[in-house]
Amino acid sequence: MAEFAIAPPPVPVVPVEGEAGGFPVRRILCVGRNYAAHRREMGGDDRDPPFFFTKPADTIVPPGRDPTYPPRTANLHHEIELVVAIGKAGRDVAAQHALDLVYGYAVGVDLTRRDLQSAAKDKGQPWDAAKGFDESAPISAIRRWQGPPPQGRIAISVNGVVKQDASVADMIWNVAEIVAEASALWALAPGDLIYTGTPEGVGPLVRGDRVEGEIEGVGRLTFTVA
Repeated sequence: MAEFAIAPPPVPVVPVEGEAGGFPVRRILCVGRNYAAHRREMGGDDRDPPFFFTKPADTIVPPGRDPTYPPRTANLHHEIELVVAIGKAGRDVAAQHALDLVYGYAVGVDLTRRDLQSAAKDKGQPWDAAKGFDESAPISAIRRWQGPPPQGRIAISVNGVVKQDASVADMIWNVAEIVAEASALWALAPGDLIYTGTPEGVGPLVRGDRVEGEIEGVGRLTFTVA
């Protein structure tokens, strides 16, 4: 048995719908600006190849837990996203075979310190503090999936008021293309999660806000900002 200088950290786990076993999270990849209207909302209007940023695995907030409002921000934003759970290893996978790597899908919210992100953009600095902070990746249970990816409604409400309302089919880069591109940049492995981008309508959250997200056919995600 291996010995460690300190106790190893626990592995973040996301429940799998209808199953006793959980999905251990290896890492989190996120796609930026993957809906045309959101690109325009954030100051762009093109179809560049998908670009990625990352969140640490321990930013996951599994269902039933409430994320805490983070320090050093006055402008925390919600971004609802379809999350792809990877169940098979793959590297340089062609788009026509990329869906073979998919284990299932979940509803996710990419919490963002928008003020820190804007400041980083202005200085050409990385987004880590804006995107990869503690408890920044709420997620629903994962639903096992076979066949074509979800294409239906993706929406989020705050205190009962709908803020983002679109269709997964509106993604600029579809799931197969995203997984294929990710596999060209990293060797994908079971336990990887990919947050696939958010539609227009992102906006602020404050402590006490009740957030309810849903993706048709995939599931629901509900939490209160603590």
